[in-house]
Amino acid sequence: MTLGFLGLGTMGRPMASNLLRAGFATTVWNRGPAPAQALAREGAIAVDAPAQAATGPLLFSMLADDAAVRETLFGRGVLDALPAGSVHVNMATISVALARELHALHAERGVAYVAAPVLGRPDVAAAGRLNILAAGDERAIARVQPMFDAMGQKTWRFGEAPERANAVKLAANFCLASAIGTMAEASALVQGHGVARADFLEMLTGTLFSAPAYQGYGKLIAERRYRPAGFKATLGRKDVDLALAAAQARTVPMPLAELLRAALDDAIAHGEGDADWTVLAEVAARRAGQA
Repeated sequence: MTLGFLGLGTMGRPMASNLLRAGFATTVWNRGPAPAQALAREGAIAVDAPAQAATGPLLFSMLADDAAVRETLFGRGVLDALPAGSVHVNMATISVALARELHALHAERGVAYVAAPVLGRPDVAAAGRLNILAAGDERAIARVQPMFDAMGQKTWRFGEAPERANAVKLAANFCLASAIGTMAEASALVQGHGVARADFLEMLTGTLFSAPAYQGYGKLIAERRYRPAGFKATLGRKDVDLALAAAQARTVPMPLAELLRAALDDAIAHGEGDADWTVLAEVAARRAGQA
């Protein structure tokens, strides 16, 4: 059995590599050919068109956003290439609305659709330690669980409706953005009183906030190390926007998310869209007259 894998960016490439290392024959495609060619040297089959990777029983995709998913699935014939009885696992962070639409379109074709966005940065993906947030038909998830085990440390299941997994991912990313935003503003506060941000963040992440997210992002803020980006500010802005859209669909107020979106817009306006989203610390410093 050969798997298909679409999208070999900073997350997709190490995920596909882990599938290969686990012994799964994998056909890969990427918009730019270089990552697929690199994986071919690891044993993958590289193809020129995404539909060529979608003809088998299992397809995984890790594309950038809603637009990339639509263009690849609809514009490049992937959806029509999927055979009845197959499973498509979409691991991208997309809107709840698109997840619901894709579920219906796959069902019309007799294809099981599983949403399985992930928690973890590229280094976590490379280590096969992702947390996978899965929702969809239980039998379909059971079919792909061995592949999940090759890519992640744990699979969290959120029911039969695929869009629930996307809602969970957006909520989790909102929490991460909030953590970054609070550390950014708190750092500006102490800097205003003559305390080095590195000293403050070392204390904070070693005591009250010793969770991995605070420690990892706190270190980047302390060192002002925003490039290369593990997660770009533009992608953070996209995810906060998707969270707000999901909230609006259920009349859930999220005023903090509005503030975070404005801060990310500030970063992008200052040419920092390609920087890691911890660059929110520079936004806070600018607003405080410290940069």
